[in-house]
Amino acid sequence: MLTPAMLGEWVVDARRRTFELVADLDDPQLLGSRLAIVNPLLWEIGHVAWFQEKWVLRHLLNEPPIRADGDALWDSAAVAHDARWELPLLSRRDTLAYMTEVRDRVLDRLVRHPSDRRLCHFALYTVFHEDMHDEAFTYTRQTHGYPPPQVSGSRATPTEAGPWPGDVLVPGGAMLLGATADEPFVFDNEKWAHPVILAPFAIARAPVTQHEFAAFVEDGGYRRRELWSEEGWGWRTMVGAERPVYWRHAGDGWERRDFDRWLALEPHRPVLHVSWHEAQAYCRWSRRRLPTEAEWEAAAALDPTKGTKRRFPWGGAAPGPGQARLDGGALGCADVAACPEGDSPTGCRQMMGNVWEWTESAFVPYPGFVPDAYKEYSEPWFHTHRVLRGGCWVTRGRLLRNTWRNFYPPDRRDVWAGLRTCALP
Repeated sequence: MLTPAMLGEWVVDARRRTFELVADLDDPQLLGSRLAIVNPLLWEIGHVAWFQEKWVLRHLLNEPPIRADGDALWDSAAVAHDARWELPLLSRRDTLAYMTEVRDRVLDRLVRHPSDRRLCHFALYTVFHEDMHDEAFTYTRQTHGYPPPQVSGSRATPTEAGPWPGDVLVPGGAMLLGATADEPFVFDNEKWAHPVILAPFAIARAPVTQHEFAAFVEDGGYRRRELWSEEGWGWRTMVGAERPVYWRHAGDGWERRDFDRWLALEPHRPVLHVSWHEAQAYCRWSRRRLPTEAEWEAAAALDPTKGTKRRFPWGGAAPGPGQARLDGGALGCADVAACPEGDSPTGCRQMMGNVWEWTESAFVPYPGFVPDAYKEYSEPWFHTHRVLRGGCWVTRGRLLRNTWRNFYPPDRRDVWAGLRTCALP
């Protein structure tokens, strides 16, 4: 059970991680070049604190704004993306001071009102919101080619574990897709569990590796029109894609850019930074398919012997390092055979952590959907985005569970996304 004291520690921890993710960057890097897929970091760190102030201090406690210009600067629903570089943003020093003040006021209110459940709910919501932006800060650094971040708890952990080939069979039948009301906190798009019927299916034991994806590239996969949907081919043609975005030829092999360094392609790591369109083309080339999100959730959560679902692939305990590669401390992925303690009951590995996994499914509301107080979280993105599941190496473990839904447009390839495939019927 999350106590108010533990929640206060999470508030501190999330803000510390945000500070760490930008601490080494100079002022030009904090703004970055104007790109359609990422925000200026100076704007985004201010937005994280503004969001916390809005929902905890202003919305819930009805306190006056700390800054009169806060909404004009940091309201993401009102400030167009392209305009964020043109705003009269605060200096680094003043932005960090504002972020510190918001954090300290929230901590003070938690101490003064520890039994206020709504206060705890909104404070937790803002921690999770910050966790999601902290993940975005890492792929923003990757996009710009900045050095890898240095975060507290960084550690060298084993990465070489080899491949994990083959499929597992998941029995069909009825399943409840989504979260149940006994879950202490869920986002609106997970509500609520509803019955679905699945046919039996076979799903890969592990995500697609870089070695496997390289075979698709080398077989002309990006030039073969028959492998791509009409929309996907249009995207590929527009961006001129011939390989994953951060790959290049190196002698007889491949290299990938990892932040500001070029590294020899590690064959058994999961492929990263591929769009849904690329994932679909790979599946057609390999005569496979993406799982639906219901199939993904069944493979991750369903215990066939009991007919019940687990909160995490391995059970009910919070993630540990032997079960999932999460929280960013290792600063990268491990081989797909790593983390055997995290296997799901069906025998799938790394259903949580290491790399986000695209699914076939469009991001749509579950039956009876009602938006939460923060209406802009899910509702504006229904039907235009695709669902990803499972988390990645930098996702905070406290954020995840088997029902957690991520969502991006099908052309996004800057995020830490890969894929897992299913056998064709």
